[in-house]
Amino acid sequence: LVGLAAAKAGLERTSPYATVLCVVAANAPDADVVTLFGGQWIYLEHHRGITHSIVGTLAISLILPFLFYAGDFLWARLRGRPTRARLPGLLISSLILSASHPLLDWTNSYGVRPFLPWSAKWFYGDLVFILDPYLWLSVGGAAFLSTANNRRRILAWALLGAVLTGAIIFLPQRAGTAYPSTSLVLWLAGLTGLIVAHRAHLAARWGKSIAAASLALVIVYWGALAVIHSRALVQAQAVAEGLATRNGETTVRVAATPVLADPLTWRCLAETDGSVHRFDINLRREPDGSGSARNIVSFEKPRGETARYVARAEKDRRAETFLVFARFPVARVVHSCFQETYVQFADLRYAEPGSAGQGGFALEVLVAGDTR
Repeated sequence: LVGLAAAKAGLERTSPYATVLCVVAANAPDADVVTLFGGQWIYLEHHRGITHSIVGTLAISLILPFLFYAGDFLWARLRGRPTRARLPGLLISSLILSASHPLLDWTNSYGVRPFLPWSAKWFYGDLVFILDPYLWLSVGGAAFLSTANNRRRILAWALLGAVLTGAIIFLPQRAGTAYPSTSLVLWLAGLTGLIVAHRAHLAARWGKSIAAASLALVIVYWGALAVIHSRALVQAQAVAEGLATRNGETTVRVAATPVLADPLTWRCLAETDGSVHRFDINLRREPDGSGSARNIVSFEKPRGETARYVARAEKDRRAETFLVFARFPVARVVHSCFQETYVQFADLRYAEPGSAGQGGFALEVLVAGDTR
């Protein structure tokens, strides 16, 4: 959607085929999805890896326009016509849209590793949820108004809108959460507004200004979220200090991460020298130590025999991959009735130890007992 909106904002004029290139370049870093064929742990190891790094993004942004230009050159030779593609325009479009992908990924709590292959350190913007309906409305709405100029395209956009609405309503329920009712009203109102704007032929009146305004709105939205996030982080630190003081611990680090479609509620994580905590805060309330937090979950760091089991489990290839990814890893040792001992890992951002169906966010490793 970002690639299409950027093209309609003016980049499509830089060269023939620029619109297609913008869409391809905006999504090309996710080519790492092919690692899924190697299994979930290979995918977790490489997802948001080299293709999302500065080096990888630069390589993609240079390769794509030359491929497009070469393809047009060969086709022109076969058809006996002049080459239409303009390489400088394709390069500009590719550089901008290839860079937009890791930037967008940085803004959420999943993070990116921009300095691969030299450093595997993760960086997190913690501004938007991985799926943000307000971004969909802004950028997707502009793309809809700019391109829905015949029945087939209108039908395609209507289908996409229905799918996204269904996802917004039902996916949170499957995850055991509820989509905020206020946000649902805003989503439906936004869709209604787009339908009215389309019937009023606003795209014919305003042209590329609609797409440009939608991209500018994204920047303003990020700025507003940055201000809100700074407030959330201050409140999270106050809660973390309260939890640490209560347990006689010292706070090591704190993070405030966004939740689905509610910029005033934040899921926070705090690591102390003895525990890892997760809690939710609502900025409608004033910080008052741990009393302003909800849904507090705490896990002690492994000690003694538990630490020895965890150290053994960490040598498992899957655990090594998981621990490189996990931002707030926790571990729990469980003993089964069959004299088996397991270490259950989880990234507390997304799961808890023993969570089923959490993909790469939780892992169970057998460290003692029947290993057949």
